[in-house]
Amino acid sequence: MIPQIKKILYATDLSKNSVYAFRYALKMVEKYDAEMIILHVIEPIPSMARHYMKIYVDESKWKEKIEYEQDLAVERIKKRLHEFCKQETQDAPQCLALVSSILVRPGYPVEEILKAADEEHCSMMVLGTHGKGFLKQTFLGSVARSVLDRAKKPVFIVPLPHGETGLTIGEI
Repeated sequence: MIPQIKKILYATDLSKNSVYAFRYALKMVEKYDAEMIILHVIEPIPSMARHYMKIYVDESKWKEKIEYEQDLAVERIKKRLHEFCKQETQDAPQCLALVSSILVRPGYPVEEILKAADEEHCSMMVLGTHGKGFLKQTFLGSVARSVLDRAKKPVFIVPLPHGETGLTIGEI
């Protein structure tokens, strides 16, 4: 028996084309009468850059900066979500109510996506992927591929189009 889909984790990199994958996630949430959790992961500063930052910037200052970036990302997502719901649906309050929480975490995307899916008891995950380079027809993006390889739950991967997605609200 296929388990019932009650929570869907939508992972976003906040790019313009990630709105395209959000549309799919929203349709799935509506279809299954589920709730959506939006996740954005802020990747850590590379170790070499961190080493140089320690020389010039007090460590407590860049920890404050990371916390500020997390708060800023949550506000950006909320604003764009509101704009998207207002533009794309007839009933914006109902659209907004489909999102139960917005998570912004520091860490490595693959690890945080898998961890969030488990911690939040999500039934499935929705991710966008963009092919890069001349092998784009052969390979998924590295994050999407790694999540797909390691996931113990269904993963819905949406290939993101190049260029215009038909949206004028910016990014989600």
